[in-house]
Amino acid sequence: MTIASAPSGDDDPLGGRLLEAAVVEFAERGYAGARVAEIARRAGVTTGAIYSRYRGKAELLAEAIEWATDDEFDRLFTDHRFAGRMEDILRIAGQHLIDRDENADSPSPGGGLLLESFAAARHEADVSRLLRTHLLERHSRLRQIVDAAKSTGGIDPAIDTTALVTFCYALGLGFLLLEVVDLEMPERPSWEALIERLLAATAAPGALDHARAEVDGVS
Repeated sequence: MTIASAPSGDDDPLGGRLLEAAVVEFAERGYAGARVAEIARRAGVTTGAIYSRYRGKAELLAEAIEWATDDEFDRLFTDHRFAGRMEDILRIAGQHLIDRDENADSPSPGGGLLLESFAAARHEADVSRLLRTHLLERHSRLRQIVDAAKSTGGIDPAIDTTALVTFCYALGLGFLLLEVVDLEMPERPSWEALIERLLAATAAPGALDHARAEVDGVS
């Protein structure tokens, strides 16, 4: 498993080594099986170096999860082209998730860590708070996209924003679950046809045809 470069290595090399070691330990043993002594060994320090910075394993691993999974959240729920139009909703609910799977040579390590962190959140308050913060941040972004599309006529204003945002979350996290077990995904045209059918029920007249043309134009 390849782990990203340690964060803030120049400013805080020890902190970077601790986080990197914690992520590797967490990935290999899961949250419950991870050991502070093993994290210290991997980082080349004593356990005292860890306890001088963190109250315990939960706090250290919560920070490590935040570092390791932040990009994974963004890959699931954001895209640099989003501007609050119906074509943006089409991308968030369909195309970029299929593209993400097709472009991956193997399941994402970050995806596995994200799933581990969701499991740990059932028992660890620090991890639960961390994931809730991440989800609320992205929930706010998606609400802005949906509300902007409503204001420009791309989405029927009668559609409940929370319901549509939840739909997007369910798709994103569902793809993550399937990716981790390497389950076969639908062909992109078939998936997009289904998403277009669903979005047609939420779109203002003519909005979906315009959105399809916009998406095809940048694919």
